[in-house]
Amino acid sequence: MTYSNAPTDSHVFAALRPRLFSIVYRMLGTRADSEDVLQDAWLRWQRADHSALQSAEAWLVTVVTRLAIDRLRAAKAEREAYVGWWLPEPLIELDERTPEAAIELAGEVSVAFMWVLERLSPEERAAFLLRKVFDHDYAEIATLLGKSETACRQMVHRASERVQQEHPRFNVSNGAHRRLLEKFMQAAQSGEREAIKALLADDVQVIGDGGGKVPSFMEILRGTDRIADLYRDVSQRFAGQVVYRIALINGEPGLLRYIGSQLESAQAFVTDGEHIVTIYAVRNPDKLAGIPRLQ
Repeated sequence: MTYSNAPTDSHVFAALRPRLFSIVYRMLGTRADSEDVLQDAWLRWQRADHSALQSAEAWLVTVVTRLAIDRLRAAKAEREAYVGWWLPEPLIELDERTPEAAIELAGEVSVAFMWVLERLSPEERAAFLLRKVFDHDYAEIATLLGKSETACRQMVHRASERVQQEHPRFNVSNGAHRRLLEKFMQAAQSGEREAIKALLADDVQVIGDGGGKVPSFMEILRGTDRIADLYRDVSQRFAGQVVYRIALINGEPGLLRYIGSQLESAQAFVTDGEHIVTIYAVRNPDKLAGIPRLQ
């Protein structure tokens, strides 16, 4: 999106854009849909009477949230027909995080968190995010959603309970997370089954998203033996071709797996600091299209 021919208030939109992207991506889980919503909001912003606005930020947050709710309602039907498990399009940082990316990812946006958000209704998701992630008060949320404050409190409470139940939280630093992934990466690349297995929690699970475009798992894989075998088999089947690279995936250390020079998957991890608890493997090529090939 460019602003070269935009009105003088374009800098206001540009300054708020990272925050708006943060909200919309957490609502929709894909960069393309999020950019579409921001483009629509930009067009509406150009037509708005800015002099009549008490707060440009409040106006724009309201617009993008309502647009995201509408788009998510339409997307729900598509995702119900999705082949296999639907995971968000990963946000990848291969190198040091840029200032804009740091703002966009402020607050939790992990793949595990996004996985749980998919279980909420569009309005529950909006209310929960605005309250718990972006710290809006209930009066603002009520006005934005066109509901009473009581109804919004109930939605946030229900959503919070569900997120707490389904989203395991471990107090693990990015450094400890990264060190564990380095060990796992070495074991997986070598195909040493026992070394892989030793790094997995007893109740480890893998959730894969191929979107019906590449082979993936139609069920959630569980158990150390099954998952250690999976990584060993990939190493053996593509001997000498498998390369792992650590990258920030939705703000947390994760792994990109290349076979040859082709990116095969982006893998996000939940760990307890010593063992891997859950692996989210995005393999749908449409969701990997923006990630660079291995040089």
